[in-house]
Amino acid sequence: MSVQAQLTKGKISLEGSARTVTEFFMYGINSILFQRGIYPIEDFEVQKKYGLDIWVSNDQQVVKYLDKIMASVEEWLNAGKINKLVLAVNTRESRETLERWQFDVTLVEEEAVAAGEKPKPAKSEKALRMEIQAIFRQIAASVSFLPIIEEKCTFNILVYADSDAQVPTTWTDSDPLHVKNAEQVRLRSFSTDAHRIEALVAYRRDPELC
Repeated sequence: MSVQAQLTKGKISLEGSARTVTEFFMYGINSILFQRGIYPIEDFEVQKKYGLDIWVSNDQQVVKYLDKIMASVEEWLNAGKINKLVLAVNTRESRETLERWQFDVTLVEEEAVAAGEKPKPAKSEKALRMEIQAIFRQIAASVSFLPIIEEKCTFNILVYADSDAQVPTTWTDSDPLHVKNAEQVRLRSFSTDAHRIEALVAYRRDPELC
């Protein structure tokens, strides 16, 4: 029996969960790009989402890049073939990775079976929204603990998918873009009835503080 067929009646479907998680990734990436100053403020506009004001890029190159990636991400989430998405912030000159925002993806049903637990009751929309709000507030507060980015930077999205996932021909393999001498901060997590998302950010340790 498929994972989708096993979901308890009344819970969000795997397809609905994939859409929710993809939407979170899209808004989350935009929020990080804004909060970390990767692009100038005039390249963003405010959108209301999750009961919050979230800054979203209006740069058409960024929009098209993210739209293409998220189309595949949603498809793989729906098929249970993705386990991690990473946003790497790199300097434009040396391509050094300064920050690495990692979002781990787990299928809730498989997690429960592995732990020998019974399926949990359906999560309310309000509870889910509050969990997601907590992550966005942490992203907004990240400027208080992450080092100031002084170099001009760009970003890359890495998607960790199963080997049998249908990968677009325009995509290429990449190294993991780890941060050298990294510090890590674990962020809040959230879960739908089908997926659990756990987040952390790794950043370059200030050599003057070592």
